[in-house]
Amino acid sequence: MRKVKIVILGAGYGGLMTATRLQKAVGVNEAEIVLVNKNSYHYETTWLHEASAGTLHHDRVRYDVKNVIDTNKVQFVQDTAVEIKTEEKKVILENGELEYDYLVIALGGESETFGIKGLKEHAFSIVNVNSARQIREHIEYQFATYNTEIEKKDERLTIVVGGAGFTGIEFLGELGNRIPELCKEYDVDYEKVRIICVEAAPMVLPGFDPELVNYAVAHLEKKGVEFRIGTAIKEATPEGIIVGKGEDETEEIKAGTVVWAAGIRGNSIIEKSGFEAMRGRVKVQLDLRAPGHENVFIIGDSSLMINEEINRPYPPTAQIAMQQGETCARNLAALVRGKNELEQFKPDIKGTVCSLGEDDAIGVAFGKKMVGSKASFMKKMIDNRALYMIGGPSLVMKKGKFNIL
Repeated sequence: MRKVKIVILGAGYGGLMTATRLQKAVGVNEAEIVLVNKNSYHYETTWLHEASAGTLHHDRVRYDVKNVIDTNKVQFVQDTAVEIKTEEKKVILENGELEYDYLVIALGGESETFGIKGLKEHAFSIVNVNSARQIREHIEYQFATYNTEIEKKDERLTIVVGGAGFTGIEFLGELGNRIPELCKEYDVDYEKVRIICVEAAPMVLPGFDPELVNYAVAHLEKKGVEFRIGTAIKEATPEGIIVGKGEDETEEIKAGTVVWAAGIRGNSIIEKSGFEAMRGRVKVQLDLRAPGHENVFIIGDSSLMINEEINRPYPPTAQIAMQQGETCARNLAALVRGKNELEQFKPDIKGTVCSLGEDDAIGVAFGKKMVGSKASFMKKMIDNRALYMIGGPSLVMKKGKFNIL
């Protein structure tokens, strides 16, 4: 009897959770499991802002996929998925192709530039380990170069962060800690440095508790961050950005570094493969399958689920992607065994914590608001829990965050 073949695309939070849970749920005689990922490693997307600012080494944010999967049960293929041919039940890779009976698309998101001119060419995005390294090295280069020039260019020391959502605010928090160190290291006057956050929406951290948002803004302003709220980036240029409050009112901000942290969309392979999507995200069924495709599951950043209570999509978070991975694995195990009654996914949001640097944060956990070191402790616990759920105690010991008091 032929074994069922399950292909999982992507070893991010959702894909790894599906693979590690599925390898325990089905036997080697029941299913062949193949996990495909571009890199040999998984990286903690929620830690990239630290690597980008230079407050955490980039090797700390990643670990080898083979260290957390059972290679006797899961075949790991290091390759990049290019297209999915659903009619033929086939995935086209850069270096070959794979047939499947069931497919899990967990490829993660891509940076969304909303068509803003020059962003792709002149701004950095916090999207993976290499982009984080590039941002860190670029900022250091600007500081290192500043004092070597006869004619000082103060704009070298101006950093613009586009977006005051989670990624933007957490990156600003890390910059607030890193900039004084860079000033000391490269003998730069701290007063010359500018950190500017530009956000088109009328508030910082939209949807977050206003009291906590006020705390975050005050904390970051104390560290020297300037906020331009309700201000849109119209264009990125080699010299910086052009912003505008209205149609006619524009201003140029000269900056040596522009980091775009304001948007995420689903993976471009989704639209390329003919799935009906909004900005690369598929509105999946409650059992996490793509509408019209009984053998294709989509989880993580490329899936879209509506929170009926507020009639808005759930945010694309690691917490939700991991929970989707658990449900997806159980549903695949049921299908392998010929059961058609599948579990419906319902997110269990235990809380949300936003870091403001090494020792400060804001958040809501188990219904309680928290700020400062207590929230920071909770953030590190959440980070460690994510490692534990995928790789157990040994991964927490290797990569976990313990400087919590």
